[in-house]
Amino acid sequence: MIALPLVIALLAQDASSEAVRQAAPPKLALCTQCHGSDGRSRSPAAPHIGGQNELYLVWALNQYREGRREGDVMSAVIDELSRKDIEELARWYAQQRWPATIPPEPEP
Repeated sequence: MIALPLVIALLAQDASSEAVRQAAPPKLALCTQCHGSDGRSRSPAAPHIGGQNELYLVWALNQYREGRREGDVMSAVIDELSRKDIEELARWYAQQRWPATIPPEPEP
């Protein structure tokens, strides 16, 4: 009898987690030019961040905010991000697949 409510609760949690995974953060567009929406770098100067640890991403973005890390583009973008934005973006990119596990696209 106890197992059924537990299973229902777990399924509801999985469904809500999936909804969170699918909802892109409002400020994602600030990142996609360099990092793409999947965290796969579009530029040799930008690191791959898809699948990176969420706490590390929050830490790194806060390092830019505090001026402890430098980067021309990041220094310009970080002022546009609130603490909530940073957390949402970190969560989003952490849920993406690490680029090394994605097969490279064939060259034309």
